Parts: sequence; structure tokens; C-alpha cells
Amino acid sequence: AARAAELAAFARGERVAAFALTEPDAGSDVAALTTRATRDGDGWILDGDKHLISNLGLADHATVLATVDPAAGRKGITAFWVPLDAAGVTITRQDPIAPHPLGALALRGCRVGGDAVIGPVGGGFRLAMQTLDTYRVSVGAAAVGMARRALDEAARFVRARHQFGKSLADQPLVQAHLADMIVDLDAARLLVLRAAWARDRAAAGVRVTTEVSIAKLAATEAAQRVIDRAVQLFGGRGVLAGAVVEHLYRAIRPLRIYEGTSEIQRTIIGRAVAAAEAPTP
Repeated sequence: AARAAELAAFARGERVAAFALTEPDAGSDVAALTTRATRDGDGWILDGDKHLISNLGLADHATVLATVDPAAGRKGITAFWVPLDAAGVTITRQDPIAPHPLGALALRGCRVGGDAVIGPVGGGFRLAMQTLDTYRVSVGAAAVGMARRALDEAARFVRARHQFGKSLADQPLVQAHLADMIVDLDAARLLVLRAAWARDRAAAGVRVTTEVSIAKLAATEAAQRVIDRAVQLFGGRGVLAGAVVEHLYRAIRPLRIYEGTSEIQRTIIGRAVAAAEAPTP
């Protein structure tokens, strides 16, 4: 009952959690993580380092992925629910190029109870991949939102700005930029909606990884192009600190890395196509 009440508070947004998967030497290669979980009576001792973890500094708990048996590879990875005020936990702030709560997590002899295990022992890799299916949709949606704002800002600016005796909005080359921006944006938005729909409809435990990877790749790459064009349309104003499009230009870049790089998404998608497992458009 206590755990259910705790989770309800997170679901309502009253509390914040973190997902501690990435390590200094295990980013895209999740199975290579080295954070260790060792049995200690009826509990576990956690030792290792995580970095580039979203929400550290805001969160009071984290899902920590650790291996109980390094020789078992991904089959040894297990998820633990760790209070971040526990003994043996140290958080260090990390500052990315965009305003985003990010940090490193050091675990040194951090003891948690047996009830801290999420799911079965050895089931953490599958849980992590299922979680990334959801996170990647949300990253794609964030990218679409940033691109939409960039397009709105650019369209407003070119309507108001006059050069060579007429509005920039009447210049054919500017119109071509706007056309490319809306095409990129609409295509990305539809792919994100499809991925979200597929994720919602999937039965518990069923993965929709390919649809999600397509959406994440398409949306983040498209948003990068849209925002870059917006900066170009603003000219010198677009690179001044404090401009909306300058902020978006910094904010969009990490999204091609967060929750799986564009290269990883292409690998997932290409593997599915080669195996005739890609979704039918």
C-alpha cells in the first residue's frame, strides 16, 4: 500500500524520479554497464557510477540499472528503486548546452532492501528497453514542439521584416524555406503520433521499438533542420543570446543523443527492415 501511494504521487507529478541507466563507459552499449549489485543478507549493495542522468537534483528516487552477474551480460542486469538521500549516494551536477537538469550519480556501498528490486532479478535489460520505447516517443514529441515554435517565430519575423522594398515573406527563397520547414514538421508530427498510438495499444510487455525509433529519429533530425532554417531566416538576430530561435538551436541539439543516438535508431530500424520486421506504412 505504501509503495502504491508513493507511485501515485509520482504519477500526479507531485514527486520526481530519475532513470539511471547511462554510464561513462556504457552509453549506447547498455549491456556493458558495470554498476554492480551484490547480495547482502536480505538486501543489496550497489557500487558504480552513472552520468548524464536527467532530473538529478530534482528527483528524490531513481531507477538504477546494475548487474548482479557481469558474466551474464544483459541477463544479469537488474533494476533497483533507490532513494537518492540514501547513504553512499552522491550527486554531481552536469551542465549541458541547453537548460536541462542533468547529473552524475556515484554509488559507493549503497545498501537497499530486497524490496528495492523492480521486476525479476535479471529482468532489468528488458525493463530498460521498454522504458526507452516510451521515452523516445516523448523526445520525439518534444522535438516537434520545438520545431513548431521555431516555425511560428520565423513566420512572424519574415512577415514583419522588410528588405529590398518588400516583406521577406514575399521573397521566393524565404517561402521555399518555410515550405521545407512545414513539410518536415508535419511528417515528424505524424510519425510521433503513430508511435504514441502504437505504444498505447501495445499489450503489456509488448515492444513497438521500430515505430518508436522511426519517430524519434525522424522528429529530432527534422526539428534540427527546421530550427536551423529559422535561425537562417532571422539572420544575425538569430544567433544573439536571448533570441528564442537561439535558445531552440541549443536546446534541440541534445535530442539527437538523448534516449538513444540517431545512429542507434538507424541501427534498430535497419535491422528490422533487413529482418522483414519493420512496420508497414
